[in-house]
Amino acid sequence: MSSQFPFGFTPGGGGGDGGQGPFGPFGGAAPFFAELEKLLSWQGGPVNWELAKQIAVRSVGADDPKLTSADEEAVAGALRIADVWIDPVTTLPAGGARAQAWTRARWIEATLPIWQKLCDPVAARVVEAMRTGLSGGLAQLGDAGGLPPELAAGLPPGLDLGALMAAGGPVVEMMNRVGGMLFGAQVGQAIGTLAGEVVSSTEIGLPLAPAGTAALLPANVAAFGEGLGVDAEEIRIYLALREAAATRLFAHVSWLRAHLLGTVEEYARGITVDQEALGQMMRMVDPSMLTDPEKLSEALGEDVFADATTPEQEAALGRLEVALALVEGWIDHVTDTAAAEHLPSAPRLREMVRRRRAEGGPAEQTFATLVGLSLRPRRLREAAALWEALRAARGADGRDAVWGHPDLLPSADDLSDPDGFVSGSSASTLDPIAEIEKLGEAPPEEQGPRSAE
Repeated sequence: MSSQFPFGFTPGGGGGDGGQGPFGPFGGAAPFFAELEKLLSWQGGPVNWELAKQIAVRSVGADDPKLTSADEEAVAGALRIADVWIDPVTTLPAGGARAQAWTRARWIEATLPIWQKLCDPVAARVVEAMRTGLSGGLAQLGDAGGLPPELAAGLPPGLDLGALMAAGGPVVEMMNRVGGMLFGAQVGQAIGTLAGEVVSSTEIGLPLAPAGTAALLPANVAAFGEGLGVDAEEIRIYLALREAAATRLFAHVSWLRAHLLGTVEEYARGITVDQEALGQMMRMVDPSMLTDPEKLSEALGEDVFADATTPEQEAALGRLEVALALVEGWIDHVTDTAAAEHLPSAPRLREMVRRRRAEGGPAEQTFATLVGLSLRPRRLREAAALWEALRAARGADGRDAVWGHPDLLPSADDLSDPDGFVSGSSASTLDPIAEIEKLGEAPPEEQGPRSAE
């Protein structure tokens, strides 16, 4: 084992320690414990969400304009218009979502519960990998003779090193909390960065806001429109159309929220961690980084996630990508249909939104950082084309009927062959209305979703 200490610490010099060695009574370790004392008291799960929230809010800092009454009125008006324009192009009803204007800090606060559901399964895998790696390393020590000489000299006589290092012992327990702290710092930095970019509560294709809420972030909407040469009101209404379409979808497709979050959890169960990359990351981190989010973000990259290698992991990855593509493709298609007769700049704005995603927009960056998943934005265009083909062939009723049950959703192959899905030549094509009727007659145990592989 290397004499390099974890988290960037090395033994301090003597001086003033009464001859008790560099770690007596605390010596060089004192700054470490002082810095981590309150952070290591977290017991709320694999991610220290208190730290995550602190770092996220700190990252937006003073660069978070306060809302004005004009902001709130403009957002409410845009969402009212959006609902009126969307009514004729979808069978999903408006549902009376509350229109809200959010600051960046408010977006962080409102979406944190869903981030917790998304990130905890992945964080649990990372923390488990840290614990496993630590336990394996400690097991090799055997006794104090395996420690660096300077640390072994500072151990009290009669100290039971084996008990300290045993599974469930204080050292391993501390590592669990350190793991929660590290992941919390990473999550907080990513969420804070995202808060400075997203224009609405649903931009990344997931239901992040509380149910029954439609929200825009005026500061980010203004930033989105800079340099486009498009009227600010037109931009706001276009983005409100996307938000209104998304909130309808999540409000009235009752199984969709659980389906998406469950697919993320399924992916997380098979995630693997690169132990070598994890070890390098841990050696780079020290508590002082908590006051420097950019430096911390560099140390805590997504390189700890290994590529999907098993068939099960690849299948879960495929299902997650397809589910997100279908959601975003439907929103893209419905928004474009509703805007076509009203907003002259709708084609330009649609392309702008797509380009944000294709160039590494909010969704791709967030999932790469938090879940170890790089989305393939090209699926968005394919999914939008499929929904458009369904509307042309079956009307809005037939298109929206596909959301009646997860078994009816197109598969990855269908995204590559939308005409085959619409015409019925695809092997996975089902008649939505007939299948919904069958599902209503079938016993519950026969209604499990089919694979979208």
